[in-house]
Amino acid sequence: MIGRLLVANRAEIAGRIFATCRRLGIETVAVHSDADAELPYVREADHAVRLPGTSPADSYLRADLLIEAAKRTGADAVHPGYGFLSENADFARAVLDAGLTWVGPAPESIEQMGSKIAAKQIMADAGVPVLDAPAEPAEDDLPLLVKASAGGGGRGMRVVRSLADLEPEVERARAEAESAFGDGTVFVEPYVERGRHVEVQVVGTPDGVLVLGERDCSLQRRHQKVVEESPAPGLPEATREALHAAGRAAAEAIGYRGAGTVEFLYDETADRFYFLEMNTRLQVEHPVTELVRGVDLVELQLAVAEGRSVCVSPRTNGHAIEARLYAEDPGADYQPQSGRLTRFEIPTGGGVRVDAGFATGSEVSTNYDAMLAKVIAWAPTRERAARRLADALSRARIHGVRTNRDQLVAVLRDPAFLGGEVSTAFLAERPVAGPAADAGAPVAAALALAERARAARVVQQAVPAGWRNVVSQPQRTEFETGVVEWWGGRDGYRVGGITVVSATPERVVLEIDDVRTAYDVAVSGLVVEVDSPRGHTSLRRVPRFVDPADAVPGGGLLAPMPGTVVRVAVDRGAHVAAGDPVLVLEAMKMQHTVAAPVAGTVTEINVQPGAQVAAGEVLAVVEEAEEQP
Repeated sequence: MIGRLLVANRAEIAGRIFATCRRLGIETVAVHSDADAELPYVREADHAVRLPGTSPADSYLRADLLIEAAKRTGADAVHPGYGFLSENADFARAVLDAGLTWVGPAPESIEQMGSKIAAKQIMADAGVPVLDAPAEPAEDDLPLLVKASAGGGGRGMRVVRSLADLEPEVERARAEAESAFGDGTVFVEPYVERGRHVEVQVVGTPDGVLVLGERDCSLQRRHQKVVEESPAPGLPEATREALHAAGRAAAEAIGYRGAGTVEFLYDETADRFYFLEMNTRLQVEHPVTELVRGVDLVELQLAVAEGRSVCVSPRTNGHAIEARLYAEDPGADYQPQSGRLTRFEIPTGGGVRVDAGFATGSEVSTNYDAMLAKVIAWAPTRERAARRLADALSRARIHGVRTNRDQLVAVLRDPAFLGGEVSTAFLAERPVAGPAADAGAPVAAALALAERARAARVVQQAVPAGWRNVVSQPQRTEFETGVVEWWGGRDGYRVGGITVVSATPERVVLEIDDVRTAYDVAVSGLVVEVDSPRGHTSLRRVPRFVDPADAVPGGGLLAPMPGTVVRVAVDRGAHVAAGDPVLVLEAMKMQHTVAAPVAGTVTEINVQPGAQVAAGEVLAVVEEAEEQP
């Protein structure tokens, strides 16, 4: 029996595992890097051990430190969560060699599935359909997909639509895979346009392999999942049964024990599916299976690790949808975001579950994955689950860091999604960045600021905000995105074309085109956060005085996010065309190219590979070339 469990992971998944342990009466041990010391999961654990440093290589990827932490705290078992060392056979062996219980499959199973190339051969031998990779790709084979043999999460994956691009994309994929997984091995396979990503949940037990249904994980950006659901919508029943049988065959082929997921690419036009990979761990999207099957997959993992038999109901009940809330900007090519969450509140209950790794006041760094939380909704039908999830997300209050929340709400309310038209190309073909700009948000922000200023007065508090003896011009509130002009006085506020129903420092009610809308306003320094049924708007006030030292030189290339410089593509004095790569940054385990904004000459290079940079830092300067007469 497991008495004290160390989770060799962080944030959301660590907190998720701790919740099951508390219910079962198992003590918990957290490990944390310096960057994660204040996250909620550290406080939730019975014991916590610091892993010095901030990078994964210094902390969560140090098998020796993790096992030492287990011994020091008296833990008798280790759960790897997902990511990091969860699919590392050497780590699993080290845990077992230390006399600890490993909550996961046998190291041999991890090894067999750890290489996607070797795994495909095992599956082919077991009769599971696989995609055949062309030995010598030709034009007729396009498009192709370059994939990392180790790891997942979209790292080391590149779509190739021209043979001329194949070699450079292979090199980029190798570099990204080497950085993310320590293994630069990649392979090439056919790319199925508008395919669906459907995966089968299996649990290998002493009595055989249980199949707990399937999940559709087709909505992705950059080959990383965004929305997942169970059961998969619109599958022919015969195909569903065939997928389950293939998942069982895959697990049986390697004598699998514990929770695992067999991933397939489903070609809806041909009604055919192909093996992609097997994840020998708990999946991020496991809650949707838990909600429709009435099981706790972490509890099943612990039971199998203890050598006990498990029994679950074969019935599927209702529908569940999960949305991954990321710290990223969908409107800027999903650039990762970082900073302090000044407010982080997501409503739960009524069929809504939130698995979060962060809370109000938490610091979001760029050292790790960009996911803040998973929001999951269950309902008797798919349509009601989508409506319930969209409503919960729209009512969330998330301040301080830009997220994909509004995009998620738009997707969940999109008629195509509601009609079951899901595929891996959904977001590429139907870019959904969120609601249109709300003209009322800056007005609400300006009036709330005026009310705050009035409330802060120590004299003449009864004088209305913006009142003047001689009215000559409107008041002006300047934000980086524009200026709001308004009039104040004894008759209340006046803004052109907008009726101001009421205004306080925290809430402003406006009427626009005969539609009344309430806006909640929160202020943090120069930043004003506005929430309403129309969505979320973050505004930044323009300070009255700007330090000349903060001025950005013309042609300056700014770091779009905090990160590490992994490559400088040009030298000082080089001539570049608009769009040419100048530097490559790595943040949140993804690489981002910083390109020249104009054609010209590189006059400054201010960083070197390996340098840590802050958001907004001037990395280089490109002096625009003068037009020839």
